[in-house]
Amino acid sequence: MSVEHVDTLVIGAGQAGIAMSEHLGSRGVPHLVLEKKRIAESWRTARWDSLVANGPAWHDRFPNMDFAGHGPDEFVPKEQVADYFVAYAEKIGAPVRCGIEVRAITKEADGFRVETSEGVIKAANVVSATGAFQRPVMPALVPAETGITQIHSHAYRNPAQMPEGAVLVVGAGSSGTQIADELLRSGRTVYLSIGPHDRPPRRYRGHDFVWWLGKLGIWDLKVPAPNTEHVTIAVSGAYGGNTVDFRRLAARGMNLLGRAETYENGTLRFASDLAENIARGDANYLTLLDRADDYATRNGLVLPEEPEAREMLPLPDCVTHPTLSLDLKAAGITSIIWATGYAQDFGWIKADAFDDKGRPIHERGVSKVPGLYFLGLPWLSRRASSFIWGVWHDADYLAGRIAEQRQPGARTASAG
Repeated sequence: MSVEHVDTLVIGAGQAGIAMSEHLGSRGVPHLVLEKKRIAESWRTARWDSLVANGPAWHDRFPNMDFAGHGPDEFVPKEQVADYFVAYAEKIGAPVRCGIEVRAITKEADGFRVETSEGVIKAANVVSATGAFQRPVMPALVPAETGITQIHSHAYRNPAQMPEGAVLVVGAGSSGTQIADELLRSGRTVYLSIGPHDRPPRRYRGHDFVWWLGKLGIWDLKVPAPNTEHVTIAVSGAYGGNTVDFRRLAARGMNLLGRAETYENGTLRFASDLAENIARGDANYLTLLDRADDYATRNGLVLPEEPEAREMLPLPDCVTHPTLSLDLKAAGITSIIWATGYAQDFGWIKADAFDDKGRPIHERGVSKVPGLYFLGLPWLSRRASSFIWGVWHDADYLAGRIAEQRQPGARTASAG
């Protein structure tokens, strides 16, 4: 089988890969995008049925194309988000080949050898655009022999999929809270295990919180605050977009718990940190309101007052008198959904480009290995990096670096 040669190979045709193709193409850099399934496949088959974008349509998009058929303040359903990327790829003529799996990438003297399901490709440059959600993390806390159905949020689709009985959802980020809410609305008995989290308002004083994050410079933060690298954000665009409020979820019948810690003889034990985690989320919420008010005053913005945004229901009994141990069988729990995030997995890249935990070593996506780049990872260059419009700007920067390196006499690309 003959070996194909390309200048720049992009791995993955999700939002990162399509953005990369846009900027490479505009600079005249010959490239190829490989996708093992379909364009934006994860939006279609690795998310639950009712998922909508967590940001409004005016924000969660590329700068030069709107969502067809959706108003700017609507939250676009996942299928339409995937359709958007397909349409965008067609618009820019992105050279995408679907149904091809990349199995291994090896650094060689003159570039990279890329082994795929359809043969070998030699590339001068490789961009890993496989995103932040690579390998679902599901703690081995509750033994499989208990007979309880256990799935990761990655595999959850809808309430009908789950067996009869109560459901425990572990994780209170966007996925966990939205799934727990959907299950509660379906009539299920729901337990939600809540860890540390940020909890922004959905809207405040006439603007979505993503607008405020932009005005306050939060999207442009270069590094997370200490001890916040893995703090989840409880936010939702579901049902027209509402602020996540654990007090209201409890008032509707949801059973709130602290972090799941240990399991023994049918009993799951939880940390006594529920009130602390709720308070931390409240503090994050109120701080954003304070900063928004201060910004509006300093800049003379005439915006509607919203004092009711600071009103909160009393803490529910499940918070003031937390459950620290739960007999799963007695509680009627027949299934657990682990909304516990993802881990990076770059085992298929055979190059000295990672730290001792397998994380890429890079500077704004530029690897220490010449010709190897990363795109779509959280905090790649700033807080916005893993979001649709944020990855577009990071792709612009990386395409610029690649184009520069193709010029005669250019120095070798490396981190820093």
